[in-house]
Amino acid sequence: MALVDSFGRTIRYLRVSVTDRCNLNCDYCRSAGQVLLPNNHRLLSLEEIARLVRIFTELGVERIRLTGGEPLLRKNILSLIKEIGSLPHLTELSLSTNALLLARYAHAMKQAGVSRVNISLDTLDPARFATLTRGGDLAGVLSGISAAVEAGLHPVKVNMVVMKGINDQEIPEMVSFARQHGLVLRFIETMPIGEAGREMEDRFVPAEEILTQIQARFASDLIPVHQPRGSGPARYYRIAGTEAEVGIISARSRHFCDTCNRMRLTSTGKLVLCLGREDRMDLRTAIKGGADDDQLKDQIRAAVDLKPERHQFDQEESHGKTHAMSALGG
Repeated sequence: MALVDSFGRTIRYLRVSVTDRCNLNCDYCRSAGQVLLPNNHRLLSLEEIARLVRIFTELGVERIRLTGGEPLLRKNILSLIKEIGSLPHLTELSLSTNALLLARYAHAMKQAGVSRVNISLDTLDPARFATLTRGGDLAGVLSGISAAVEAGLHPVKVNMVVMKGINDQEIPEMVSFARQHGLVLRFIETMPIGEAGREMEDRFVPAEEILTQIQARFASDLIPVHQPRGSGPARYYRIAGTEAEVGIISARSRHFCDTCNRMRLTSTGKLVLCLGREDRMDLRTAIKGGADDDQLKDQIRAAVDLKPERHQFDQEESHGKTHAMSALGG
């Protein structure tokens, strides 16, 4: 039985945050001075996460992405991966990470059922990386990318949030990096999500400007990819003579809400209906209160019915009042 919302979109993809903790402190994800207080008493247990994921797959969800924060910080994450990876209706299990712990986990993740990873990397300059992440070490991320490639977590996708005056001059260099290592590189427009996202509003670079930079340097090497890559919204180009691809995610300048097939579950059990809206459904209260599977399925169906037609990134008064990117995993 498929989950179909009131606008005829079938929900096949669920992003599941397992923690809002992170070992980096990126400035577009978390405001300067923001401190995340321990909330372990509010987190869903791994057993509760696995149960909800199973229920979603029984309702027609086929793809699961584990996110954070940094999901590899969650204790016993491999046991959760193994349980989810064994679900009969699942077609893909992936994970979003900053890659700092990936050299340690990549091979075990692959064996446990993760097919691919998405890695956040906004610069190849060590000093700029340290500034953007407020102290992070670029070398650890690059080691994690290499480990992912060696472990066969294919394709390895690298996400770069493009910020005017900060890292937009590195677009050609990032394409060359992807070509060299056979990566799928996605450039992402900044989104006004949470306080940190709103603070980056003057750093917005539209997708067409990003594409213009890429074409100026690599036009003869770009081959449009007409077959969608995975379940994501990016427009892709293959780099001739390589396995590398370049994609651009234009959540603001060219929204893709009419084909949205996803929802997000936070680590505290809130089902987020749209990344750019405030709509949520509280599943934690139900699961902690002893709801059986049928009751949880009814709540999920009710949430899908409430999924809005599109985001409101273009409406200043609604720019992510309560969402925080650090708790949503993108």
